[in-house]
Amino acid sequence: MQPTMKAVRLTAVGRPLEMQEIALPAVGPLDVLVQVRAAGICHSDAHYRAGVSPVQPLPMTLGHEVSGVVAQVGEAVVGWRPGDRVCLHYLATCGHCVYCHQGTEQFCASGQMIGKQRNGGYAEFIVAPARSVFPLPDAIPFAQGAVMMCSSATAFHALRKGRLAAGETVAVFGAGGLGMSAIQLARSMGALRVFAVDLDAGRLALAERLGAVAVRAIRTDSPGVDSTTPSAQRATPSLDQDCQSSTADEIRRLNGGRGVDVALDFVGVSATLRPAIASLAPLGRVVTVGLGDQPVSIYPYQEIIGREAEIIGCSDHLASEIPLLTELVRRGSLDLAPVVTDVIPLDADAINTALDRLEQYGAGGVRTVIRV
Repeated sequence: MQPTMKAVRLTAVGRPLEMQEIALPAVGPLDVLVQVRAAGICHSDAHYRAGVSPVQPLPMTLGHEVSGVVAQVGEAVVGWRPGDRVCLHYLATCGHCVYCHQGTEQFCASGQMIGKQRNGGYAEFIVAPARSVFPLPDAIPFAQGAVMMCSSATAFHALRKGRLAAGETVAVFGAGGLGMSAIQLARSMGALRVFAVDLDAGRLALAERLGAVAVRAIRTDSPGVDSTTPSAQRATPSLDQDCQSSTADEIRRLNGGRGVDVALDFVGVSATLRPAIASLAPLGRVVTVGLGDQPVSIYPYQEIIGREAEIIGCSDHLASEIPLLTELVRRGSLDLAPVVTDVIPLDADAINTALDRLEQYGAGGVRTVIRV
C-alpha cells in the first residue's frame, strides 16, 4: 500500500483550501524528500486562492516558504543525508539553460515554483531537487528559516535590484513580512534612514522598534481615505491632480525636504506605487514587488524623465543570495523573531483564516507560520 500524507490544498479558485490525504511524493535520483517542520503563509498565497495569479494544475498544495529535515535522498544526491536541517529555494529549475547558468533562474523556461506549479509546503512532506535545498543552521529556528526563504529573500533581492548604497535613504511601502525584513536589511547595508509606510499601528510600532521612521499612509487625491483600504486599492489617481501625495510629502518633510534614493513597494496597488514614485529624489529607484492586478498611471516627464528616476521590477529572489542571507540571520543582523507573529497547525480552517486576514491589507500581525 502506497504511503500517504496530509496536505492542505487549493482545489478551486475562490474556494477555501481543503485538507486532503495524498500520496507521499516519489523521490527521483536527484531529489531530496523533506519532512516539513514549518511553512510560512505569504500574501502571494492569498492571491493564488483568489485567482489574482493563476495556479496550475489544480488541486495544488500551496506554500513556498518551507523549512524542515531531510527524510530521504535520491540515489545520485551527494552532500545531504537524513536528519539534516534544511530550507528550500522556491524554484525547481532545469539547472542547465542560459538563465540557470547566469544565475537568473527565475526565468528558467522549465522552472516550477513550489506551491504554485508543483506541490508546496502546506503538507507533512515535500520533494525538491537537491539544487534547491540549502542548509539551515542550528541557530535559526524552523519558523524563521521558513520565513527567510521568501519574505526575507525577496526583500534582500529588492534592495539589491534597487542598488542601495551606504548613506542612501529608503522608503518601504507595506510593513508586513517583506517590509520588516527590508527595514533591517537596508540598515545592515548602510542605509542612512529607513521610512516604513503602512496603515496598521501595530506594524508601524514594530517598524520603529526595528529602527525605521514610521509614516502612516494617507492620500490627498482621496481626502480622508486610507491608501491601502480595498476601495482605495482600485482607484487610479486622475492625471489632472497633483502627483504628490501626503505620504510622499511627509517622507520629504522627515527627510529634510529631500526625496528618498530607493523606494520599495511591497503592496502592488496604485495607492502605494503612486506615492512610492512621488517620494523619489533625483536619480531615485522604485522597486515594485507586490502582485497588483490593476494599471497604474504616471507622469512620464515630471516623475521619471525629469528626475532620471527608474521603475524596477523585482521577481522573487535568487538561489545565489540565500547563503549570504542565511549568514545575516545567523549573526543577528536580521532578526526574524518579531516577524513571526502567529504560529498555527497544519489545519485547513486555521490556514484559510490566516489567508482571509491577508486579503484585508493592513490587518493583523506580520507573518503567520504553519508548524507541522
